[in-house]
Amino acid sequence: MVFPLVLPKIAARWLQLFQYRPARKLRRQGSLHRTNSRAAQLQHQQHSSGTCSSSSLLQPSITKCSPEGRGGGGRSDLSLLSDLPGTILRSNSYFPYFMLVAFEGGSLLRALLLLLSYPLLFLLGTDEGLGLRIMVFVTFCGLRMKDVEIVSRAVLPKFYLEDLNSYSCRLLASAGRRVVVTRMPRVMVERFLREYLEVGEVVGSELQMFKGYFFTGLISSGGASGQLGTRSKALRGVFGEKKADVGLVSYRNPHDHQLFIPHCKETYMVTRETSGPSAVIPRDKYPKPLIFHDGRLAFLPTPSATLFLFLYLPIGIALAIARIFIGIALPYKLSRTVAPALGVKLRVENAPPESTAGKGGGVLYVCNHRTLLDPVMLTGALARPLTAVTYSLSPVSELLAPIRTVRLTRNRALDADRIRRLLEEGDLVVCPEGTTCREPYLLRFSALFAELADEMEPVAVDAKVSMFYGTTASGYKFLDPVFFLMNPRPEYDVRFLGRVPKEYTCAGGGLRGVEVANRIQRQLGDALGFECTGLTRKDKYLMLAGNDGVVEN
Repeated sequence: MVFPLVLPKIAARWLQLFQYRPARKLRRQGSLHRTNSRAAQLQHQQHSSGTCSSSSLLQPSITKCSPEGRGGGGRSDLSLLSDLPGTILRSNSYFPYFMLVAFEGGSLLRALLLLLSYPLLFLLGTDEGLGLRIMVFVTFCGLRMKDVEIVSRAVLPKFYLEDLNSYSCRLLASAGRRVVVTRMPRVMVERFLREYLEVGEVVGSELQMFKGYFFTGLISSGGASGQLGTRSKALRGVFGEKKADVGLVSYRNPHDHQLFIPHCKETYMVTRETSGPSAVIPRDKYPKPLIFHDGRLAFLPTPSATLFLFLYLPIGIALAIARIFIGIALPYKLSRTVAPALGVKLRVENAPPESTAGKGGGVLYVCNHRTLLDPVMLTGALARPLTAVTYSLSPVSELLAPIRTVRLTRNRALDADRIRRLLEEGDLVVCPEGTTCREPYLLRFSALFAELADEMEPVAVDAKVSMFYGTTASGYKFLDPVFFLMNPRPEYDVRFLGRVPKEYTCAGGGLRGVEVANRIQRQLGDALGFECTGLTRKDKYLMLAGNDGVVEN
């Protein structure tokens, strides 16, 4: 029953693939014979009649719309209507974002099923109609609402920010009323649009749910995923009888022109030129700083990249097992020699000689926290055994750890006594941030370590990955080192910054623990080029996982 319905769409898609580019080229050649005055006349007729021509040349480029407005005045009193893919986002592809939901919110099996369905989706088209509905069904059927909300809060914003169009964002930021209408499910985009771009109204596809907890994978009738008339009705519900002052359309989506032009006083096009590298927004220009994010994937899962992921996965698992075995079975110096043969790169700067602990005991190495492997890599850099203190290391990670690990209790008095005894036994590693941070930021340092040690040395560590992150806030923590070691060429930089002078310690300089901790945080931030913040472990977990990050035994 389904095949007779799908066959015409597949045939139309093939015709489009073979004929669209030549037809577009002929239209462009024919349009060269038109005069500028004729084009202006046609554009005026188009706006006045509320119809849309098939030629995209009649829409002025977004560069013609100045954020400052006419006569140098502001546009804060104006309303702006836009789609998301192809306009606010430079990419027009829906697939990578659905793959992120399938992989991070679902499972490897769901992600594989979505990848296998891509040839059919490509033929049917993923931006509307049956192709979009199939992609939504495969991605969302059976997923819990809670899991999808975590992905939309902690995973998707990073990839949306990296794909933002600077031209569209400048115009969007200058508008007073911001409305986004998209065929993507609203649950995937609404949180990002409201929190990062301050969009007031989001019109997206609504998904059906079972008992309020699970998605059925079906799109509710109407909404932004419906036909042109239904979507136009949804916009009339937003604007009423009025029109948006400015509308943004994409040169890749000619169908949206028919929707936007009747509801906008002016329409501007995001062209090929304004979607290229010149439209990329640098990290320091993001509308809102990206400090925390979650998820295992370190790359945008386009169809080709996802295919490579699944082909590489068996190799990555074998590499991780071999690298873990080397770290556990071989001596430190020998494992550091063998690791580069398996693709692990460890760069060490200014490593101190053999431990020169004073009368008070061992040296306290204070490092920022990138992954759970920080103490292990520090031990490898020194080529001698160290002890690491942790808060919530899983039993599996403790079993596999090639160094001694000691748990803290979060009781200040008990933890202080435990750290003192460990320092009397030898050298110790501590990460005062209390949790990992992937981005170039340092979280607030706990002052406890500074009050207990006289011999301290800051250590700046940084980890680089290409496929998998070795950290997670909502997944299984014991898999963090495994995912890091599954990368083709994981890298670690370990830089020793020298002993803290006596006059900058609590005992030698009479400083408070907070002052010492803040000074070491700034020293590490300067060495790494990271920005120091006052955010804590609790802030991270409340944002990413909706809890305080404390797991009770």
